[in-house]
Amino acid sequence: MKKRFQIILLFLMVLILAGCSDQKTKVLVPNGDSNFSKRSHYGNYISNEKELQHFIENKMMTKKGIYTNYKKQSYKKNVARGHELLSESSGMWLEYLTYTHQYKKFREFYRETKKTFDQGSQFSYRYTPATNKKFDVNATLDDLRIIRALQMYADQTGNKNYKKEAARRFGSLQKNTMSNGKIASFYDVKTKKASDDGSLAYYDFSTLKYFESTSKQNKKMYKKQLAVVQNGYLGDAFPLYASSYNWSNKTYSNNDLNTSEALETLLHLSEIGKLKQVSLNWLKNQVDRNTLYNGYSVNGNVVSRSHSAGSYALAAMIFAKQGNKRMYQKAMKLTWKYQVKNEKSAIYGGIGIEHQNEAYSYNNLTTLLAAKY
Repeated sequence: MKKRFQIILLFLMVLILAGCSDQKTKVLVPNGDSNFSKRSHYGNYISNEKELQHFIENKMMTKKGIYTNYKKQSYKKNVARGHELLSESSGMWLEYLTYTHQYKKFREFYRETKKTFDQGSQFSYRYTPATNKKFDVNATLDDLRIIRALQMYADQTGNKNYKKEAARRFGSLQKNTMSNGKIASFYDVKTKKASDDGSLAYYDFSTLKYFESTSKQNKKMYKKQLAVVQNGYLGDAFPLYASSYNWSNKTYSNNDLNTSEALETLLHLSEIGKLKQVSLNWLKNQVDRNTLYNGYSVNGNVVSRSHSAGSYALAAMIFAKQGNKRMYQKAMKLTWKYQVKNEKSAIYGGIGIEHQNEAYSYNNLTTLLAAKY
């Protein structure tokens, strides 16, 4: 009798724990479409885009993902390069597949993306094929980009499973990287700790706003997230934003700005109608004069005079979101200057440096996406 009672008690405990588990993993699915797929249709770059897509699919693409650089490079622990794979690249390619309605390819590539990068609650930011190594940390913006692509697919196809998958992934990501306005740059699945720093470029407001529309608590979180970025404004003299905020010492970074990251911040603000006119004017001046350099101090001094196709492509996206067709096309014209037109080149059609056979996935994929804005 005693044994029977113990079995019943154990059974009840299992049921209770299962119930608790279900509550923890409850998926909050937002209502309606996200409008992530909304486009200006300012671009008409059929030939350029075709050549670029062909280069990526035939020279950069593997079954598991996309090379970080066409050129094979030696391994470095602190930075992905060469034939390593990034979840960033996979997310951008998934976005492109939705823009171009390549739904079968989308489903197949997402399956492979999960096999390569999935860590359950997040996607590893980096995978090294040579050693079959999946890094322990994610990059929160890369996760948000994949989640956005899933939602775009769901919006366009009406697929409820992908809509739920997007919401489930957002909920999992939120638990580890978001709290009280904070968006950690990464979460380490091994140490189970989030970074103290939060890159302001990682606050993808359009995606956050949509997935955080599911409750009053989430809506409050979104307002706090927006305030974190807006309070990082450097001033009208140099109208960009600090690179990051440290949640331990409650200060914004004084580090030099990487322009592509700084422009990601402007893009995210433009997507929700919060971009300052003075910031837009600054960007217009740089594009008009072809002086959009790769690095600036927080005082606005140029610290790197090199240029990047990715930065001009991001500028084009921002102009498209602002409804400025002339500046969008001007920025895209500067972007396409980096496309290799020599048919004998190994990187023909790609965005890169021909004499070095270097073509980075970020520049190539950002350009491809900008062409669809």
